[in-house]
Amino acid sequence: MAAGRGAYVWRFDSGRICLDLVATGPVVGTPRAREQLDGPARLADWLTAARLVPPGTALTALDATWLTRFRELRADVERLMAAQLALREAAVDPDTVQPGSPDHGYALERVNSLAAHAPPGPRAVRGEGGALVRTLSAAPDCAGLLAVVARDAVDLLTDPVARSALRRCAGDACHRLYLDTSRGGRRRWCSGEVCGNRERVARHRRRTAAGEAVPTAGVAPSDPSAEEI
Repeated sequence: MAAGRGAYVWRFDSGRICLDLVATGPVVGTPRAREQLDGPARLADWLTAARLVPPGTALTALDATWLTRFRELRADVERLMAAQLALREAAVDPDTVQPGSPDHGYALERVNSLAAHAPPGPRAVRGEGGALVRTLSAAPDCAGLLAVVARDAVDLLTDPVARSALRRCAGDACHRLYLDTSRGGRRRWCSGEVCGNRERVARHRRRTAAGEAVPTAGVAPSDPSAEEI
């Protein structure tokens, strides 16, 4: 799913909001990745597109400090998810063995600390035409919004079913994280419409190039008759 405002379109196809946050950064190993949260205004746009705050919510307190804290949480979540994938690849039971790097322990402490805060409370109010719309019970603060993402990360890391579905995109130019909820667990890309389609186009081009490189049977490439066919 994609959402956004103006010329920029955010992607929300990982299956979890904490992984969607990770996708906003230049993930290690992704050649063309760039920083998407490049300013407070962009963070405000992402918070709305991600539905952490209802459309039209005034985020007057959002400043560079918010940006720094969300980037720090993003790095911690990425580090913890990468550790889970590494454990699985090593055929180690993640319920009995903890990642060896001290960085993982620090990241877990920070995520747990952020998750302890209370997220903003939702309210249903009458909007235009009398339909109920969602708003917040109080002006959202940074700690409360960070708590929403941190709690999602804790839930994913402690749920064996969700954790076992964690994947990293197989696209050549993409290492996004996502949850594979497909039947049979055979999903290879974070998005079939983006990375999947990109891979199919690249595969078609390789096959086309290989076909053009093979001369017509019985005709030398330099034979003038080959140009007349």
